[in-house]
Amino acid sequence: METTARLYTLNFDEVKTYLWATVFVACNLVLPQVFHLIPQGGIIFSPLSLVILVGAYKFGWKTGLLAAVLSPLVNHLITGMPAWDVLQVMTLKLAVLALVAGLAAQHFKTVSLPLLIGVVLVSKAIGCLGELLLTGGIEATIADFTIGWPGLLLQVIGAWLILKFVH
Repeated sequence: METTARLYTLNFDEVKTYLWATVFVACNLVLPQVFHLIPQGGIIFSPLSLVILVGAYKFGWKTGLLAAVLSPLVNHLITGMPAWDVLQVMTLKLAVLALVAGLAAQHFKTVSLPLLIGVVLVSKAIGCLGELLLTGGIEATIADFTIGWPGLLLQVIGAWLILKFVH
């Protein structure tokens, strides 16, 4: 299930980097609102992660990192979500996802389900380790896998479909 997709590596000196990051931040304002209609939808599906994964994979880690840092902050300022006490952890996890996804795409130059599974699992493991170091609590980390497994599936399958069909 490997596919050829146009993958880009945008830099900080390109206007496209900021335009695409803005698009992803805007998507990350709308998409969570849909998932929050489902009880615990944000925790279960982690909608910000899907957008960051696609953005970083398609346009590079720099575009993804901008969107990863700005999305939770803009969401918090406009909607109050994520709550202030989880903003730091969420930003860390999204930044790790953007870096892993962007670097994997740059290195492998292809999109496949196994590769996306690896990207999601590696970034989740690093992000959870960071969360443990920041919070000292393991409950939220465990919940990422016990409650959040549908979101992990959504990230892998959703990102693969988007990257495969959106050129």
